[in-house]
Amino acid sequence: MDWPDSNPSPSPLDNPQGFRQHSTRVLAPLLKPREKPTTTTHHSTVVYPILQFTPILRPDTSTELPALLAILKALQSPPLSGSSWTFTAGYFNMTPTVRRLLLSTQPKKGTVIAASPWSNSFLGAPGIRGMLPDAYTHLSKRFVDTIQRKGLADRITLREWRRGTKGMPDGWTYHAKGIWVSVPGERKPSLTIVGSSNYTRRSYELDLEANAVIVTRDESLMRRLGEEERWLQEYSREVGSDEYEKPERRVGWKVRLAMMAVRILGGAL
Repeated sequence: MDWPDSNPSPSPLDNPQGFRQHSTRVLAPLLKPREKPTTTTHHSTVVYPILQFTPILRPDTSTELPALLAILKALQSPPLSGSSWTFTAGYFNMTPTVRRLLLSTQPKKGTVIAASPWSNSFLGAPGIRGMLPDAYTHLSKRFVDTIQRKGLADRITLREWRRGTKGMPDGWTYHAKGIWVSVPGERKPSLTIVGSSNYTRRSYELDLEANAVIVTRDESLMRRLGEEERWLQEYSREVGSDEYEKPERRVGWKVRLAMMAVRILGGAL
């Protein structure tokens, strides 16, 4: 990597600590809320930037994960309990905390959309990366089993998105991410999160993520958000426990062993 002397901070390779110190000074002000919050009385839509810069902030004052957890916790109690939501990420590997809170929201209707193994961008990749579609299948099976065990099958469903097969003619991959929330008594979303996060351990420990929370009462925008929510499901289908009994969906011991090794060694998918 070429790091010109004109750069305001030292090279992260030659002086990681100095790079983090400088990055913290530059970025920390972006993460602080205003001392006097901007009034929203006359605005129908508010956008809150939320950022996850864990690898380069000392101390870590990132706001994306705390904001997401705060929203999921708010969905568990009035006035937001009984909301409907759609949650999706390109890789089915949300952190245990995010998964637990999603299952604790007791939604009127909760929909999780995941990439089918045949629409996963790692399908056919060489080496250990080629195991990732099966690894995500294993995690999605555990999620469906948990839904069944907790008696939430009438509230929360998992859908898999597939449009052709990755690497084949007209084959698409799926990498959408976000959450859409419709509050009780309404059919259209009034809250959404957009941005780069995959809601995984890697997103919160190793990567840099930029996101935004959008809260709106604008009818036109709510309608568009609802259209987006439905459009994401156009090529998806609901999957249940029976799906994972099919021979082509069974996950071998090598994949399970590799996942265990990743956890033990402190890695992140």
